[in-house]
Amino acid sequence: MSVGTVLVGSAKREAGSAGSGLLHLFGRDRAVRAYANPYVAGVGLGLVLLAAFVLMGRGLGATGAFANAAAEIATSVAPQSAEANHYFARYLNADGGGRIDWLVVELFGVAIGGFASAAFAGRLRRAVERGPHISRDTRLVLAFTGGSVMGLGAVLARGCTSGQALTGGALLSVGSWLFIFGALAAGYAVAPLLRWAWK
Repeated sequence: MSVGTVLVGSAKREAGSAGSGLLHLFGRDRAVRAYANPYVAGVGLGLVLLAAFVLMGRGLGATGAFANAAAEIATSVAPQSAEANHYFARYLNADGGGRIDWLVVELFGVAIGGFASAAFAGRLRRAVERGPHISRDTRLVLAFTGGSVMGLGAVLARGCTSGQALTGGALLSVGSWLFIFGALAAGYAVAPLLRWAWK
């Protein structure tokens, strides 16, 4: 056996061990942990909401970040039209320029936290969650349609389940509590129609 063969073999073993370490770090070969206790997670979410009020002076949200990003893009493409638009105008500075709202930064934190949580729980993988009798493309179409309907509903309700239900509900807003009951009722009404996708 030549010296070159030994060195190549050693390099391959080291690369393999490094790759295994990365896979272990990102959850590919980690033991899958059970989901968190929902009551403990709920208390944790409540503390995060309280911290948002104390530190930022406002609660949590999600759709506001997308609206802020859309206003920023509109300002870059057509600043006068964006400034004249009643919906986009509230996301602009006094001089008509765009501004990065803290909700945008929050969503980046949510994405990073979700990635880290999935990795440490051994659930990080590339897959499309779907029922056994539904195709991948159909599942994606349903997900896109449902997300679009929820996005439209959030615009009409002036908030989503984060801004309206969590933040508004914590403030005992009557409109937010009506939103909560309406969202639950709609979910229970539509669930039987889509149960086939998960059977």
